[in-house]
Amino acid sequence: MITRQHAIKLRQLIVKASESLTDTDALQAVELFAEWKTETAYTVGQRIRYQGKLYRCEQAHTSQSDWTPDITPAMWTEVAEPGEIPVWKQPTGAQDAYMAGDKVYYPDRDGDIYESTIDYNIYSPEAYPDGWRIL
Repeated sequence: MITRQHAIKLRQLIVKASESLTDTDALQAVELFAEWKTETAYTVGQRIRYQGKLYRCEQAHTSQSDWTPDITPAMWTEVAEPGEIPVWKQPTGAQDAYMAGDKVYYPDRDGDIYESTIDYNIYSPEAYPDGWRIL
């Protein structure tokens, strides 16, 4: 029989081991990651859970109530399955700019799929058509 103390130690080991999971494996076990909360220091590369989704910290910071992962792309990137095509989002800088070959739906999930033709593309297909090709 496992004691409560032993279970707590095992949980700590599982959380530590989860840090080395690939994104693909991490997406299969989102529940292993701590839930995002305010007034918490986050480091670059740290993954957390927010509203059932997995996010990766892009910029070290201490969280605030108005800096939730879903609305602060400069600080958080949603972790997605490899090959999954996201809806275009306005990049906030080099850390989340689109690279040549990246594919997006634009303007929404029902829109066309576009592929970036340039690295560090921060423009939408509408704003800079030469930076994208429609697939």
